[in-house]
Amino acid sequence: MDSLSVAAASGLQSRMDSLSLLANNLANAGTAGFKMDREFYGVYTSNNADDPSGSNTVSTVPVVDKQWTDFSQGNLQTTGSPLDIGLSGRGFLVANGPGGAVYTRNGALRVSPAGELITGEGYPLRSAGGGTIHVAAGKTIDIAKDGTVSQNGQPLGQLEIVDFKSTDSLKKMSGAIFQNTDPKNLPFPATNVEVEQGKTEASNVGVPDSAMRMVGMMRQFEMLQKAITLNSTMNQKALEEVARIPT
Repeated sequence: MDSLSVAAASGLQSRMDSLSLLANNLANAGTAGFKMDREFYGVYTSNNADDPSGSNTVSTVPVVDKQWTDFSQGNLQTTGSPLDIGLSGRGFLVANGPGGAVYTRNGALRVSPAGELITGEGYPLRSAGGGTIHVAAGKTIDIAKDGTVSQNGQPLGQLEIVDFKSTDSLKKMSGAIFQNTDPKNLPFPATNVEVEQGKTEASNVGVPDSAMRMVGMMRQFEMLQKAITLNSTMNQKALEEVARIPT
């Protein structure tokens, strides 16, 4: 495959990766606590990108080098539900996931049949002192700004809220749930964070911007497709001219 086709095909693949990220962002624009994913472009050099002209030059092709998550805070939206909480400042709620601790900023909480406070995905929230927090059915739940959960004036536990020195090791499991993949990047109690009861943090996806980027990506995708088709047609005509026997 010639260098032009290789570059165009690589460009198509990188745009497909970008379109997948954008589509997932837009699909979760209404998910509380969701953090949008972005891509970082780079270049890749391989033997398949060698210049066939024999000039010993090597072409580079565009690729999505890595994706990263934008952890900037979304707007806090008032819901009025006592089971909804929004975090104002840096930090994550800690829950017991299937393989250990998971982290989220989605404060749309529920109460399990066993009386535990759980995330929307069904993971029990951890308390700062260890264990989980159990509430009584039919009684008003109050959640203070420091995360202390009370009923009838009696504290039941304090939500464990942690932060990380670097969020690079937090990998998205699904929706707004993250898992820490670096055992050396240990969580620590979050500071300068407040819990706002009756509110949830909206997704930080900018829908108009994401929609415009998606349209731009699709146009680039179409242009690269045309470039491959045009290059293929030119190569075919060149072969036909070479193969033509003079009369």
